[in-house]
Amino acid sequence: MKGESEWDSKYKTMLERSPAMKKLGLLILSGFTLMLSGCSGINVLDPKSSTGKDQAYLIWLSLAIMTLVLVVVFVLFAYFVYKYRYSKARKDYKPVDVDGNRKLELTYTIIPVILLIILAVPTVRITLEQSPDTSASQTPEDGTTKIEVTGRQFEWEFKHENGAEVKDELVLPEDEDIEFNLHSEDLIHSFWIPELAGKVDVFPNKELTYIIRDVERGEYEGKCAEFCGVQHTNMTFSVKVISKEDYRAYINDLK
Repeated sequence: MKGESEWDSKYKTMLERSPAMKKLGLLILSGFTLMLSGCSGINVLDPKSSTGKDQAYLIWLSLAIMTLVLVVVFVLFAYFVYKYRYSKARKDYKPVDVDGNRKLELTYTIIPVILLIILAVPTVRITLEQSPDTSASQTPEDGTTKIEVTGRQFEWEFKHENGAEVKDELVLPEDEDIEFNLHSEDLIHSFWIPELAGKVDVFPNKELTYIIRDVERGEYEGKCAEFCGVQHTNMTFSVKVISKEDYRAYINDLK
C-alpha cells in the first residue's frame, strides 16, 4: 500500500538520524553542565544572616521540587518513547481505545496540588515575616540596630543611631538584627546586599522598614539593583560586619 510505504520511509529516516540526535543531546547536556559550573559563586546561595538563610531555603526547596518533577517527566517520556517505538512487528498494531482512567487522573491531579502546598506554606510564611513595612519602630527591640538609609544618584548615605552619617560605607555589629529605614531622594533605587538578604526597592516620598536578622561577621558588597541612570553601575557600597564592641567604638569615633 502507498500509505504504508510512506509510513515506513518516514520512520526509517528518523532511525537513520538517531546518531545525530544522540550527538545533539550530548551537546545540549554539555552546554547545560558548563552553564551550571558558573553558578558556584552565587552569593545568595551562601547567605550570612538568618534572613538570607530563610530566603536561600526557599530557593533550594523550589529547585528540589522542580528537579523532581523534571526527572519524573523525562523518565516517563523516555519510557513511553522506548515502549511504543516503531518496529516492523508493530506497524499494524492498533491500541485499545480506553475511556478514561480514574486512578491515573486522580494521581496526576492530587500530586501537583500536594507539591504546590509544600512550596506555598513556607513561601507565604517567610514572605509575610520578611516583607518590608511602611512603619518604622520608634523604640527598637533589644539587640536591634537602626540605620537610616538614603539613596540618591549615585550614592548611598547611612545614618547611625547617634546621628553620624557615612556615605558608601556601611558598618554593622555582628549577631544583631539590623533595622533599615529606607527612602530615596530622587528616583526608585533598590537596596541589595546579596550575601545578607534579598533586594528591596527604595522609593522617593515613601519610607520602608526592612529588617535583616543575625548578620554574621565579614566583608560584603552592596549595590543598587534598579537601573537609575548612566552611573548606575557605580552605585555600590562596602559592608563590614564587626564585633559589637568594635561597632560601638566605630560610631563613637564618628561623632
